[in-house]
Amino acid sequence: MGRPRLIILIRHAQSEGNKNRDIHQTIPDHRVKLTPEGWTQARDAGQRLRKLLRPDDTLQFYTSPYRRTRETTEGILETLTSDEPDPSPFKRSNMKVYEEPRLREQDFGNFQPCSAEMERMWQERADYGHFFYRIPNGESAADAYDRVSGFNESLWRQFGEDDFASVCILVTHGLMSRVFLMKWYHFSVEYFEDLRNINHCEFLTMKRQGENGKYILENNLRTWSELRRERAALKAKEDKESGKDKETIKLEKQNASPVVPRKWGGCPEGCNHGQNFKIRRDLAELRQQDENHSKNGFSHHAHTPEINGTIASRRPAGKRMPNNSEDDSDDPRGIVAPHIDVIRAREEVVSSPDGTPSFITVEDRLRNSLSTPQKSVFLHVGRDGGGTYSGHASEGSEEEVSESAARKRLADKAARVKNGALNGLNGKDSAIHQNNRHAHANRLGDAPSNSDQGSDAGDEAEDLDKAEKEDRSVRGSVY
Repeated sequence: MGRPRLIILIRHAQSEGNKNRDIHQTIPDHRVKLTPEGWTQARDAGQRLRKLLRPDDTLQFYTSPYRRTRETTEGILETLTSDEPDPSPFKRSNMKVYEEPRLREQDFGNFQPCSAEMERMWQERADYGHFFYRIPNGESAADAYDRVSGFNESLWRQFGEDDFASVCILVTHGLMSRVFLMKWYHFSVEYFEDLRNINHCEFLTMKRQGENGKYILENNLRTWSELRRERAALKAKEDKESGKDKETIKLEKQNASPVVPRKWGGCPEGCNHGQNFKIRRDLAELRQQDENHSKNGFSHHAHTPEINGTIASRRPAGKRMPNNSEDDSDDPRGIVAPHIDVIRAREEVVSSPDGTPSFITVEDRLRNSLSTPQKSVFLHVGRDGGGTYSGHASEGSEEEVSESAARKRLADKAARVKNGALNGLNGKDSAIHQNNRHAHANRLGDAPSNSDQGSDAGDEAEDLDKAEKEDRSVRGSVY
């Protein structure tokens, strides 16, 4: 069917907590039950609902999980489905009843305190504002508003179902009924706080309009401002009937005791928090200094005004507050900072890419450079970029060698080997040969320093096969 034609809000019947508020000191709020008068009100509400409905209406109930609301729902269903005095068109089996925790009462804390403290709390709430005042260990009306907002959205989605009932009935509490209307009709906070509570088992009927589908509230909500106007008009009527003139009424108002505004925050009974509280003198001096700078235009110096000064920026540069507190001996503000020669640091070479000056002296740099181990001249970097014995059979190179260059290198090496063998047969070069006889036997495969001369072009082709064969051997291997 879609959207229901009626949405009816019903406040629960009279409970034991409404009759005696002290019961909340021993019984949890969600376990408070109805009084005998409350059961009578619930059954009477079922009869009135039966007269309000059509015979073909389908019903869907949402009730708060509190005991007083569930018992109110049972009382309504008892007379609504009763066949006395006439047979009822509404059967219990055709109705849907759901418990909805989001419709529960505003949480007033756990077990409530004494009556005097509760009265003080209600007066404080009246001065603070009913909507935003949060009960100690409980909720504010704003918190309840958040819960009802989520329920309204869920309810609106269910209205899109084709089999939704034609009449939706919410059995809830007085404040929750007003919060529901506030969310639905976008009441202001001021108007909500001006609303008076509804009576027990009173119906708030919202009827859907056929043209635009909006729901119109058929009730006239009672407000405190209207009640004050009625009382003022009644008082004026009584004064007129008693024959009092305007001067007498004005004199009575002047003689009336003035209303003293109540003070809820701070320490109404007198403050004694400073008896065991020790104020740190360094913080007091810092606060006083900050106030003085604020009065002088938020400036570090008299000739440098600063408009948007903060506590840190208004503090004199380079000045540290002394630590006068005996209990805070480890306060870093009491430690004297080391002296830094900024002028000397500017003349020296910076030690970071961002221009940060180095405060290391030249003597320290020289001492550090002398103690730093130098790179070994015997280090051989292999092809894989490793250490001395990593890839020791090949020379370090970052570029790829072509095949023709590699063959030419093998030919040159073969020529150098051949030239060294010939020198070994020469008598005058025997001394040189003795010095370089082990040059090709080192672990890195380096060539001797004096054997860089090349061979003739004709010998390269002739000795190429011999060089390749010798190069594959253990002695001449470079792979």
